[in-house]
Amino acid sequence: MKKRRTKRKKAVRTTAPNRTYKARIFEMVFSDKKELLALYNAINKTKYDDPELLEINTLENAIYMSMKNDVSFIIDSRLSLYEHQSTYSPNLPIRYLLYVADIYANVTQNENLYGTKKVMIPPPRFLIFYNGRAPYPERKILKLSELYVVEEEEVSLELTALQLNINPGYNEELMNTCKTLRDYSEYTERVRKYAETMKLEEAVERAITECIREGILSEFLSKNRAEAKRMSIYEYDEERHMRQTRAEGYEDGEAAGRKIGEEIGRQQGEEIGTNRINQLTIILAKENRTEDIIKAASDPKYQKKLLEEFSL
Repeated sequence: MKKRRTKRKKAVRTTAPNRTYKARIFEMVFSDKKELLALYNAINKTKYDDPELLEINTLENAIYMSMKNDVSFIIDSRLSLYEHQSTYSPNLPIRYLLYVADIYANVTQNENLYGTKKVMIPPPRFLIFYNGRAPYPERKILKLSELYVVEEEEVSLELTALQLNINPGYNEELMNTCKTLRDYSEYTERVRKYAETMKLEEAVERAITECIREGILSEFLSKNRAEAKRMSIYEYDEERHMRQTRAEGYEDGEAAGRKIGEEIGRQQGEEIGTNRINQLTIILAKENRTEDIIKAASDPKYQKKLLEEFSL
Protein backbone atom coordinates (compact mmCIF):
# COMPACT_ATOMS: atom_id res chain seq x y z
CA MET A 1 0.00 0.00 0.00
CA LYS A 2 1.24 3.48 -0.85
CA LYS A 3 2.40 5.50 2.16
CA ARG A 4 0.93 8.90 2.76
CA ARG A 5 3.14 11.85 2.06
CA THR A 6 1.99 13.73 5.12
CA LYS A 7 0.30 12.77 8.31
CA ARG A 8 -3.24 14.15 8.53
CA LYS A 9 -4.95 15.15 11.72
CA LYS A 10 -8.34 13.57 12.40
CA ALA A 11 -9.79 16.56 14.19
CA VAL A 12 -12.57 18.28 12.27
CA ARG A 13 -13.36 21.98 12.55
CA THR A 14 -17.04 22.56 13.22
CA THR A 15 -19.41 25.43 13.76
CA ALA A 16 -22.22 25.57 16.30
CA PRO A 17 -24.51 22.50 16.13
CA ASN A 18 -27.25 22.67 13.52
CA ARG A 19 -30.48 21.77 15.30
CA THR A 20 -32.42 21.41 12.05
CA TYR A 21 -30.27 18.55 10.81
CA LYS A 22 -31.60 15.00 10.90
CA ALA A 23 -29.45 12.00 10.05
CA ARG A 24 -30.45 9.86 7.08
CA ILE A 25 -30.68 6.08 6.93
CA PHE A 26 -27.90 6.04 4.32
CA GLU A 27 -25.60 8.00 6.60
CA MET A 28 -26.53 5.89 9.62
CA VAL A 29 -25.77 2.65 7.77
CA PHE A 30 -22.45 3.79 6.32
CA SER A 31 -21.24 5.60 9.41
CA ASP A 32 -20.06 2.12 10.36
CA LYS A 33 -16.44 2.02 9.15
CA LYS A 34 -16.70 -1.63 8.20
CA GLU A 35 -19.68 -0.98 5.94
CA LEU A 36 -18.13 2.18 4.52
CA LEU A 37 -14.91 0.37 3.67
CA ALA A 38 -16.92 -2.38 1.93
CA LEU A 39 -18.71 0.27 -0.13
CA TYR A 40 -15.43 1.97 -1.03
CA ASN A 41 -13.89 -1.36 -2.08
CA ALA A 42 -16.92 -2.19 -4.22
CA ILE A 43 -16.79 1.15 -6.03
CA ASN A 44 -13.02 1.25 -6.52
CA LYS A 45 -12.41 -2.49 -6.93
CA THR A 46 -9.93 -2.44 -4.06
CA LYS A 47 -9.40 -4.95 -1.25
CA TYR A 48 -8.68 -2.97 1.89
CA ASP A 49 -9.55 -5.02 4.97
CA ASP A 50 -8.77 -2.71 7.90
CA PRO A 51 -11.60 -0.23 8.64
CA GLU A 52 -9.22 1.82 10.79
CA LEU A 53 -7.46 2.94 7.61
CA LEU A 54 -10.43 5.27 7.12
CA GLU A 55 -10.11 8.79 8.46
CA ILE A 56 -13.64 10.13 8.70
CA ASN A 57 -13.90 13.89 8.16
CA THR A 58 -17.62 14.35 7.53
CA LEU A 59 -18.59 17.95 8.23
CA GLU A 60 -20.52 18.19 11.47
CA ASN A 61 -22.04 21.41 10.27
CA ALA A 62 -21.49 23.93 7.52
CA ILE A 63 -22.48 27.55 7.91
CA TYR A 64 -23.59 27.78 4.30
CA MET A 65 -25.93 24.77 4.36
CA SER A 66 -28.95 23.75 6.40
CA MET A 67 -27.62 20.19 6.50
CA LYS A 68 -24.22 18.59 6.72
CA ASN A 69 -22.83 16.36 4.00
CA ASP A 70 -23.47 12.62 4.32
CA VAL A 71 -20.07 10.90 4.38
CA SER A 72 -16.53 12.04 3.65
CA PHE A 73 -13.30 10.27 4.47
CA ILE A 74 -9.66 9.84 3.54
CA ILE A 75 -8.03 6.51 2.76
CA ASP A 76 -4.66 5.95 1.12
CA SER A 77 -4.21 9.73 0.76
CA ARG A 78 -7.41 10.03 -1.28
CA LEU A 79 -10.48 12.01 -0.25
CA SER A 80 -13.96 10.63 -0.98
CA LEU A 81 -17.20 12.55 -0.49
CA TYR A 82 -20.42 10.53 -0.71
CA GLU A 83 -23.93 11.97 -0.87
CA HIS A 84 -27.28 10.19 -0.98
CA GLN A 85 -30.10 11.86 -2.89
CA SER A 86 -33.72 10.82 -3.34
CA THR A 87 -34.32 13.92 -5.47
CA TYR A 88 -32.10 14.85 -8.39
CA SER A 89 -30.30 18.15 -7.92
CA PRO A 90 -28.09 19.70 -10.61
CA ASN A 91 -26.59 21.92 -7.90
CA LEU A 92 -24.62 19.16 -6.16
CA PRO A 93 -21.33 20.34 -7.74
CA ILE A 94 -21.72 23.71 -5.96
CA ARG A 95 -22.45 22.03 -2.65
CA TYR A 96 -19.50 19.70 -3.14
CA LEU A 97 -17.26 22.69 -3.88
CA LEU A 98 -18.25 24.26 -0.57
CA TYR A 99 -17.83 20.99 1.30
CA VAL A 100 -14.38 20.23 -0.08
CA ALA A 101 -13.20 23.80 0.49
CA ASP A 102 -14.13 23.47 4.15
CA ILE A 103 -12.39 20.10 4.42
CA TYR A 104 -9.21 21.41 2.76
CA ALA A 105 -9.28 24.41 5.07
CA ASN A 106 -9.31 21.97 7.96
CA VAL A 107 -6.55 19.61 6.78
CA THR A 108 -4.24 22.53 5.91
CA GLN A 109 -4.92 24.64 9.00
CA ASN A 110 -1.41 24.02 10.34
CA GLU A 111 0.33 24.46 6.99
CA ASN A 112 2.00 27.60 5.62
CA LEU A 113 -0.13 28.35 2.56
CA TYR A 114 1.95 31.49 1.85
CA GLY A 115 5.28 29.65 1.78
CA THR A 116 7.33 28.39 -1.14
CA LYS A 117 6.99 24.72 -0.15
CA LYS A 118 4.15 22.79 -1.72
CA VAL A 119 1.27 21.98 0.62
CA MET A 120 0.05 18.54 -0.47
CA ILE A 121 -3.67 17.71 -0.29
CA PRO A 122 -5.58 14.48 -0.94
CA PRO A 123 -7.21 14.36 -4.39
CA PRO A 124 -11.03 14.29 -4.12
CA ARG A 125 -13.68 12.10 -5.67
CA PHE A 126 -17.36 13.01 -5.52
CA LEU A 127 -20.10 10.38 -5.65
CA ILE A 128 -23.88 10.72 -5.49
CA PHE A 129 -26.02 7.69 -4.66
CA TYR A 130 -29.40 8.39 -6.23
CA ASN A 131 -32.56 6.39 -5.52
CA GLY A 132 -35.32 8.82 -6.43
CA ARG A 133 -38.46 8.03 -8.37
CA ALA A 134 -37.60 10.10 -11.44
CA PRO A 135 -35.86 7.96 -14.10
CA TYR A 136 -32.13 8.58 -14.49
CA PRO A 137 -29.42 6.44 -16.10
CA GLU A 138 -27.11 4.16 -14.15
CA ARG A 139 -24.33 6.72 -14.32
CA LYS A 140 -24.56 10.47 -14.85
CA ILE A 141 -21.81 13.09 -14.64
CA LEU A 142 -22.64 16.44 -13.06
CA LYS A 143 -20.24 19.31 -13.74
CA LEU A 144 -19.72 22.60 -11.97
CA SER A 145 -19.08 24.28 -15.33
CA GLU A 146 -22.64 23.46 -16.41
CA LEU A 147 -23.84 25.95 -13.80
CA TYR A 148 -21.77 28.90 -14.99
CA VAL A 149 -23.90 31.77 -16.31
CA VAL A 150 -21.36 32.36 -19.08
CA GLU A 151 -20.10 29.53 -21.26
CA GLU A 152 -16.30 29.53 -21.53
CA GLU A 153 -14.04 27.67 -23.92
CA GLU A 154 -11.44 27.16 -21.20
CA VAL A 155 -12.82 26.41 -17.76
CA SER A 156 -10.58 27.62 -14.94
CA LEU A 157 -12.45 25.81 -12.16
CA GLU A 158 -14.12 22.44 -12.76
CA LEU A 159 -15.62 19.87 -10.43
CA THR A 160 -17.22 16.65 -11.62
CA ALA A 161 -19.47 14.39 -9.56
CA LEU A 162 -20.57 10.90 -10.54
CA GLN A 163 -24.21 10.07 -9.85
CA LEU A 164 -24.95 6.35 -9.48
CA ASN A 165 -28.54 5.12 -9.68
CA ILE A 166 -28.98 2.61 -6.84
CA ASN A 167 -32.62 1.76 -7.43
CA PRO A 168 -33.37 -1.97 -7.87
CA GLY A 169 -32.30 -3.12 -11.32
CA TYR A 170 -29.51 -0.55 -11.74
CA ASN A 171 -25.72 -0.96 -11.36
CA GLU A 172 -26.05 -4.67 -10.71
CA GLU A 173 -22.30 -5.28 -10.57
CA LEU A 174 -21.89 -2.74 -7.79
CA MET A 175 -24.93 -4.07 -5.93
CA ASN A 176 -23.66 -7.64 -6.15
CA THR A 177 -20.30 -6.55 -4.74
CA CYS A 178 -21.74 -4.52 -1.86
CA LYS A 179 -24.61 -6.38 -0.19
CA THR A 180 -25.31 -3.57 2.27
CA LEU A 181 -25.91 -1.11 -0.57
CA ARG A 182 -28.28 -3.59 -2.23
CA ASP A 183 -30.07 -4.15 1.08
CA TYR A 184 -30.46 -0.41 1.61
CA SER A 185 -31.95 -0.08 -1.87
CA GLU A 186 -34.37 -2.95 -1.23
CA TYR A 187 -35.45 -1.59 2.14
CA THR A 188 -36.23 1.92 0.84
CA GLU A 189 -38.07 0.44 -2.14
CA ARG A 190 -40.31 -1.58 0.17
CA VAL A 191 -41.12 1.46 2.30
CA ARG A 192 -42.22 3.34 -0.81
CA LYS A 193 -44.23 0.41 -2.16
CA TYR A 194 -46.11 -0.25 1.07
CA ALA A 195 -46.72 3.46 1.71
CA GLU A 196 -48.82 3.57 -1.44
CA THR A 197 -51.52 1.36 0.09
CA MET A 198 -51.24 1.87 3.87
CA LYS A 199 -50.38 4.47 6.47
CA LEU A 200 -46.74 5.50 6.41
CA GLU A 201 -45.97 4.32 9.94
CA GLU A 202 -47.48 0.91 9.17
CA ALA A 203 -45.59 0.73 5.89
CA VAL A 204 -42.26 1.41 7.58
CA GLU A 205 -42.97 -1.10 10.34
CA ARG A 206 -43.87 -3.78 7.79
CA ALA A 207 -40.74 -3.09 5.73
CA ILE A 208 -38.51 -3.28 8.81
CA THR A 209 -40.10 -6.51 10.04
CA GLU A 210 -39.85 -8.20 6.65
CA CYS A 211 -36.27 -7.11 6.06
CA ILE A 212 -35.11 -8.35 9.45
CA ARG A 213 -36.82 -11.68 8.82
CA GLU A 214 -35.36 -12.01 5.32
CA GLY A 215 -31.82 -10.94 6.21
CA ILE A 216 -32.03 -7.60 4.42
CA LEU A 217 -30.11 -4.96 6.36
CA SER A 218 -31.14 -7.11 9.32
CA GLU A 219 -28.29 -6.36 11.75
CA PHE A 220 -28.63 -2.61 11.34
CA LEU A 221 -32.43 -2.61 11.56
CA SER A 222 -32.43 -4.91 14.59
CA LYS A 223 -29.98 -2.75 16.51
CA ASN A 224 -31.47 0.58 15.48
CA ARG A 225 -35.13 -0.28 14.95
CA ALA A 226 -36.72 2.72 16.69
CA GLU A 227 -34.31 5.27 15.22
CA ALA A 228 -34.51 3.71 11.75
CA LYS A 229 -38.29 3.86 11.89
CA ARG A 230 -38.29 7.54 12.87
CA MET A 231 -35.77 8.44 10.18
CA SER A 232 -37.61 6.46 7.49
CA ILE A 233 -40.85 8.27 8.27
CA TYR A 234 -39.03 11.60 8.23
CA GLU A 235 -37.27 10.82 4.94
CA TYR A 236 -40.43 9.66 3.21
CA ASP A 237 -42.38 12.71 4.39
CA GLU A 238 -39.59 14.99 3.21
CA GLU A 239 -39.42 13.24 -0.16
CA ARG A 240 -43.22 13.51 -0.56
CA HIS A 241 -43.11 17.19 0.36
CA MET A 242 -40.40 17.84 -2.23
CA ARG A 243 -42.43 16.04 -4.91
CA GLN A 244 -45.45 18.18 -4.09
CA THR A 245 -43.33 21.32 -4.16
CA ARG A 246 -41.90 20.32 -7.52
CA ALA A 247 -45.40 19.66 -8.85
CA GLU A 248 -46.56 23.11 -7.76
CA GLY A 249 -43.43 24.61 -9.26
CA TYR A 250 -44.14 22.76 -12.48
CA GLU A 251 -47.59 24.28 -12.74
CA ASP A 252 -46.22 27.78 -12.13
CA GLY A 253 -43.24 27.15 -14.39
CA GLU A 254 -45.43 25.77 -17.17
CA ALA A 255 -47.61 28.88 -17.11
CA ALA A 256 -44.57 31.18 -17.06
CA GLY A 257 -42.85 29.04 -19.64
CA ARG A 258 -45.73 29.26 -22.09
CA LYS A 259 -45.72 33.04 -21.82
CA ILE A 260 -41.96 33.34 -22.22
CA GLY A 261 -41.93 30.71 -24.92
CA GLU A 262 -44.37 32.67 -27.01
CA GLU A 263 -42.13 35.73 -26.78
CA ILE A 264 -39.03 33.72 -27.63
CA GLY A 265 -40.84 32.17 -30.55
CA ARG A 266 -41.73 35.56 -32.00
CA GLN A 267 -38.16 36.85 -31.65
CA GLN A 268 -36.30 33.74 -32.80
CA GLY A 269 -38.90 32.04 -34.98
CA GLU A 270 -37.00 32.32 -38.27
CA GLU A 271 -33.74 31.00 -36.85
CA ILE A 272 -34.92 28.20 -34.60
CA GLY A 273 -38.65 27.71 -35.08
CA THR A 274 -41.55 28.30 -32.74
CA ASN A 275 -42.30 24.62 -32.29
CA ARG A 276 -38.81 23.76 -31.02
CA ILE A 277 -38.83 26.66 -28.54
CA ASN A 278 -42.20 25.61 -27.17
CA GLN A 279 -40.97 22.04 -26.79
CA LEU A 280 -37.89 23.28 -24.93
CA THR A 281 -40.00 25.46 -22.65
CA ILE A 282 -42.32 22.59 -21.75
CA ILE A 283 -39.39 20.27 -21.00
CA LEU A 284 -37.71 22.87 -18.80
CA ALA A 285 -40.98 23.60 -17.02
CA LYS A 286 -41.51 19.90 -16.28
CA GLU A 287 -38.05 19.81 -14.69
CA ASN A 288 -38.85 22.97 -12.73
CA ARG A 289 -35.98 24.84 -14.46
CA THR A 290 -37.72 28.20 -14.52
CA GLU A 291 -34.42 30.10 -14.28
CA ASP A 292 -33.22 28.38 -17.46
CA ILE A 293 -36.45 29.39 -19.23
CA ILE A 294 -35.96 33.02 -18.24
CA LYS A 295 -32.28 33.04 -19.18
CA ALA A 296 -33.01 31.42 -22.56
CA ALA A 297 -35.47 34.20 -23.31
CA SER A 298 -32.71 36.82 -23.36
CA ASP A 299 -29.62 34.81 -24.28
CA PRO A 300 -29.71 33.20 -27.77
CA LYS A 301 -26.43 31.34 -27.18
CA TYR A 302 -27.71 29.78 -23.98
CA GLN A 303 -31.00 28.97 -25.73
CA LYS A 304 -29.08 27.19 -28.49
CA LYS A 305 -27.11 25.23 -25.86
CA LEU A 306 -30.35 24.04 -24.24
CA LEU A 307 -31.79 23.01 -27.60
CA GLU A 308 -28.69 20.91 -28.23
CA GLU A 309 -28.89 19.45 -24.71
CA PHE A 310 -32.36 18.07 -25.42
CA SER A 311 -31.66 17.27 -29.10
CA LEU A 312 -34.36 19.63 -30.36
